[in-house]
Amino acid sequence: MTLFKGAPAGRGPSVLAGRSARAWAGFAAAAVVLFALAPLALSDFRLGLLAKYLCTAMVAVGICLAWGRGGLLTLGQGVFFGLGGYAMAMHLKIADAGPGNLPDFMQLYGTATELPWWWRPFGNPLFALAATVLLPMAVAAVLGSFIFRRRVKGAYFAILSQALAAAFAIWLIGQQATTGGTNGLTDIQGFFGYDLDDPVNQRMVYFVIAAVLLLLIALVRQLIRSRYGELLVAVRDSEERVRFLGYDPANVKLVAYVVAAGTAGLAGALFVPAVGIISPAMIGIVPSIEFVIGAAVGGRASLAGAVLGAIGVAWAKTALSEEFPAAWTYFQGLLFIVALAFLPGGLVSLARIVRRRRASRTSGNAGGGDADGGSDTDSGTGTETDGGAGREKSSALPLGGAV
Repeated sequence: MTLFKGAPAGRGPSVLAGRSARAWAGFAAAAVVLFALAPLALSDFRLGLLAKYLCTAMVAVGICLAWGRGGLLTLGQGVFFGLGGYAMAMHLKIADAGPGNLPDFMQLYGTATELPWWWRPFGNPLFALAATVLLPMAVAAVLGSFIFRRRVKGAYFAILSQALAAAFAIWLIGQQATTGGTNGLTDIQGFFGYDLDDPVNQRMVYFVIAAVLLLLIALVRQLIRSRYGELLVAVRDSEERVRFLGYDPANVKLVAYVVAAGTAGLAGALFVPAVGIISPAMIGIVPSIEFVIGAAVGGRASLAGAVLGAIGVAWAKTALSEEFPAAWTYFQGLLFIVALAFLPGGLVSLARIVRRRRASRTSGNAGGGDADGGSDTDSGTGTETDGGAGREKSSALPLGGAV
């Protein structure tokens, strides 16, 4: 039994082939920029900043899936970013200390003579690498199961996820002897045997981050274009109807939430060698909102828009906060309000809006001023858009079957 009764109208082979060609061209252009132009044009310092921005873009990839396609406003991605970051930092601090030695901050703040029991598994590099992704996903699976099965959604879900980020940051601050407290885990010097003070190794870290970002975009894009991606959009647009057809919307949303947590955890893990520090200030409420702002400004329903928006907002934060440190936070909040209120589809939707208006004018001229010529309904595609968000609504809901 197929998941859908026929393909959505307006997605014939020629349309899909054109989209695929544009996607491959976009990947090629991004690869050229990230692997050739950026290393040649930027200094080591600026390239390090770009590596940091690319980590925020990884978080935006998950937000695009969960919020842009699934309607889940995840204001607590800092939790999963922090879990991945601390998992990586714990291993690197153990490696920097050497066999039998405690990390430097434990010698300064703590009274223990040996590693805490929950630190010891992170001495294994394979365990630490797996934990950077699997630990955030496991936490998201547990939390999501409770949240979605109780049908918590909308503003309540957003507030709850934000509260989790605040609670996690507060807990880290209170564990100074084992997590570094407010300072976090700092002065990370090595990355699996490579000295991070060496500019060559810093460039290697940048290339790893760029490659992982492109891989994540490809994987999430495939997920969005799959049958699950169509089902996720259907749940977002008409959850009760999907439930009536035999699917469990809680499971559908849980998958998106868990995948977004995994991308955030991986981003946090790679952020640590790129910056050399992880602290509660980087994973609390404010950073969690900043992740969402980047995706909203660029276009939360578009992978390219979310990624470029995250990079652009992160760059603006660095550039403008240097000049206007007191006003940047207000400007950032204004960006979020303007994006949601006046441009729900983000900057990437501007081109779509322009094309739609041009098509409307052309249709109106061809129809000789008929009322049908200026209609906002695109009868050729069989789809409609949700306001200005540019979010495509499914034209065919799935048939029965449990997910």
